[in-house]
Amino acid sequence: MKIALPSRQNMIDGHFGHCEYFTVFTVNESKEIISQEIVDSPTGCGCKSNIAGVLANMGVTLMLAGNMGQGAVNVLHTAGIEVLRGCSGDVTTVANAWLHGPLTDSGTSCSEHEHSCQHS
Repeated sequence: MKIALPSRQNMIDGHFGHCEYFTVFTVNESKEIISQEIVDSPTGCGCKSNIAGVLANMGVTLMLAGNMGQGAVNVLHTAGIEVLRGCSGDVTTVANAWLHGPLTDSGTSCSEHEHSCQHS
């Protein structure tokens, strides 16, 4: 399984469409991160870029993100990538929080930026 996180300086970037790069973790069946890749953000990153296809072609099936508009969510879903919004903090910490305990989507679109991942 592969998980992508919009990133800036190893932290979740609160703006999917303006992130510096994407951190992509490969996870094994034991829910352990076994590798990490950096994918540069394309110009115009967001719902109007090709990033959803690029990540899907890499095998990404989950995006743990800060905030993004519904258009970006729709494009990612169409590419087969599930989205959990409302995440913040260190990318490795967020990925491990998802792997070892359920996180839920905040349901928050671009207009709000004060949420962190919701533990259920």
